[in-house]
Amino acid sequence: MTVYSKKKSQDNMDIISIAIVEDNHDIRTAMELLINGSEGYACVGTFNNAETALEQIPQLLPNVVLMDFNLPGGMNGIECIARLKAEYQDMQFMMLTVYEDDDKIFMALEAGASGYILKKTSPGELLEAIRDLHEGGSPMSSQIARRVVAFFQKQAKPNPALEALTTREKEILDQLSKGFLYKEIASNLFISIETVRRHVHNIYEKLHVRSRTDAVNKYYNR
Repeated sequence: MTVYSKKKSQDNMDIISIAIVEDNHDIRTAMELLINGSEGYACVGTFNNAETALEQIPQLLPNVVLMDFNLPGGMNGIECIARLKAEYQDMQFMMLTVYEDDDKIFMALEAGASGYILKKTSPGELLEAIRDLHEGGSPMSSQIARRVVAFFQKQAKPNPALEALTTREKEILDQLSKGFLYKEIASNLFISIETVRRHVHNIYEKLHVRSRTDAVNKYYNR
C-alpha cells in the first residue's frame, strides 16, 4: 500500500485524484508512474488487496478508483466496489481488467462501476477514459462496448410469434403485460369489455397460450 498527499496542477487547479487497486506490482507501478507523470492527474494511493483499499480509500476520497477483478484475500474487486459505492455515491469506479466475459462485465456495472477498460488499453486511452469517467461519462473498451450493445440487442429481439398479432391485439397484450384488468384496458383504449375479451381470445389462439402469464412471457420473449 502506498498513500500520497493530494497535489495541485501547475495552474493551481484541482486535479483528478485516483486510487489504484491492483495486485500485480509491475502493472500497479506502471499505472502510478503514468498518472503522476501526466498533467491534471494524481495518484493518491495504491493498494494490492481489497481489504486494505476498503480501509484506506474512505480516508483519501479519490475522485476515481481503478479496480482489478482478481485480488488476493477473500474479496474480489467487484465486491470491493459494491461496498464502497454504497457509502460514497460520488466516487467513480472503473474496472481495469483482462476479463471480457459478459458475466463479469454486468456484475461490475451492477456493483457500481461506471467504466470498464481492458488492461491492454494504451496509456493515452487510459488517461482519456479516466477524465471521461470523472466528467460523467461511462468509458468502455471497444470490445466491451460491443458486448454490452449485443446483449441489449439480443434482449430486445422481437418474438416472431408476435408478428401474427394485429396492431390492436399488440396494444391489448401490452396493456396485459402492465397488469391492467379487462375493464381498465377497455377504458384506456376506448373499447368495450366484450371487445377486449374477444381480442384476448384471439391473442391466446395466435400465441398458442392459455393464460395471461403465458401470453406476457411470449410478449417479453421469455
